Amino acid sequence: MMDEKRLKNLDSLAVTEYLSYLEAVKGCSKKTIEAYANDLFRYANYCANLDIKPDNASSYEVQSFIADLSSDNLSAVSVNRCLSSIRGFYRWLLWLKRRTDNPCTSLCNVKTPHRLPVVLWENEMADFAELPDTSGILWPQRDKALIMVMYSAGLRISEAASIKMENISEALDEAKITGKGGKQRYVFFSGEAKSAVKEYLPFRKECLRMAGVNEKKEALFISRKGKSISVSGIRWIISSYAKYSTLGKNIHPHVLRHSFATHLVNSGCDVRVVQEMLGHSSISTTQRYTHVNLENLKKVYAASHPHARNNNEKTGV
Repeated sequence: MMDEKRLKNLDSLAVTEYLSYLEAVKGCSKKTIEAYANDLFRYANYCANLDIKPDNASSYEVQSFIADLSSDNLSAVSVNRCLSSIRGFYRWLLWLKRRTDNPCTSLCNVKTPHRLPVVLWENEMADFAELPDTSGILWPQRDKALIMVMYSAGLRISEAASIKMENISEALDEAKITGKGGKQRYVFFSGEAKSAVKEYLPFRKECLRMAGVNEKKEALFISRKGKSISVSGIRWIISSYAKYSTLGKNIHPHVLRHSFATHLVNSGCDVRVVQEMLGHSSISTTQRYTHVNLENLKKVYAASHPHARNNNEKTGV
C-alpha cells in the first residue's frame, strides 16, 4: 500500500489518482509503486514551488525539472527513470482526456554511459559453483543448489527467494516462477542444478522436520531455522562466497543471471528465446548480451590474430 500521509500532503490530486490506478488497475508491484511515487512526489514538489499543479505543467517545466535533476549529480539512469515516470503520468492524463497534449513528447532521455554487465565466463562460473564444496563456510548443499539454480535458470534474486516446492516439477528439471509485474513463466534446471537440488533436499527436509513445517508448501531455499530465505539473505550468501573467490570480479546475485544470458547468446541461442527465458518485456534489454559477446570476441581476436598481436606489441598495448 502507498504511504497515506504522503498522499494527503501532496498538492496534486491527479498524481495520487494515478498512483492508485497503477496499484489497483495495472497491478504494479509494491516496489514499482514506490519508485513511481518517489519520482512523482519529487516532481509535484518542484511544480508546487512554481505555484502550478503537475497536471497543468508545460514541457518547459518538465524540461527544467529534468535539468535540475542532472545538475544535482543524479545518475543518468535515475534521471531517465524519473522522466519515464512523468511520461507515464501524462499518458494516463491523455487517456482520460484530461489533457490534450503530452509535454514530454519532445523530450529525449539523458545519454547514459555504455556499461556492459559483469559476467562470469564458463570456466569462471564452474570455479564459483565449486566454492560451497571447498570453502567450508555456511551451508554447502543449499548454497551449491542456490548458485546452480540461479545460474541455470537465469533467475532474478527475488525469483530465487520465492520458488516454492509445489511449483517445481517432480523430475526437478523445471519450475513455474513469478517475475516482475506478477508475470509467470517456466524456467529450466540444468543437469548440474538438478543434481545439486537433489543432494540438498534431504538436508532441507530434516531442517523443516525439526522446525515442524510442511516441506511441500515451503520455499525451496530456506535458512538453518527452517524459514524461507530472504532476498537480503541470498545477497549475503553470494557475497560471502564472492569474498573467497579469486576471480577478481565484482560478483553479486545478478551476475549469475548475466552469465546465464551471455552464455546462451554465445552458444547461438536466438536473442528472442533468451528474452523469453529471462522474462524481459523489451528485446532491447536482452540485446545488451550480444554486446558482451562482441566485446569478448574482440579480446579473443586481439590476443590470437597475428596482425592484432603485432600491432599491440608495437603500440605497447
